[in-house]
Amino acid sequence: MYITLLNLSRNVYFYKNIGLEDSFETRIYLMFLHFAIILRVHKNKKLIFNQYSYDSLFHNIENNLRELGFGDVSVNKKMKDLNKILYDMLLKLKNNENSDNNVFEINKRLIVKYFKILNDKKIGKYEEFSEYFVKFYYFCFELPDDNMIKNTINFKF
Repeated sequence: MYITLLNLSRNVYFYKNIGLEDSFETRIYLMFLHFAIILRVHKNKKLIFNQYSYDSLFHNIENNLRELGFGDVSVNKKMKDLNKILYDMLLKLKNNENSDNNVFEINKRLIVKYFKILNDKKIGKYEEFSEYFVKFYYFCFELPDDNMIKNTINFKF
């Protein structure tokens, strides 16, 4: 799952078309956003998500932080912060929780919190960014339950 999310976050579309900064934080935020959508799909399909996959994702991120030269104290603090970010995305991902579950909209305030460049009206890339993730949600929703995570790598926008 980590490799799939990493590949999705490395999509050139985000850096060339949208203009996001290619940095560790941006890739993590993109990974978390894709992951939050996958978890949302699981919830809407009333599927149970495997705890091992969640743990494995964070274990891989922790290993990457250590490879980047972060020490034990820094890694622990960063992992705590990253966990909070993921839960923030999970809780606030959908624009209107009271709307029909079949309609999926991205919460703009959440997105511009982590991707500040998308708040710039002169650039006007928020709608494209949002459209990508709405289409990603519907793509995931149509995937077979047993291969959903593996097959998300086939998403093309």
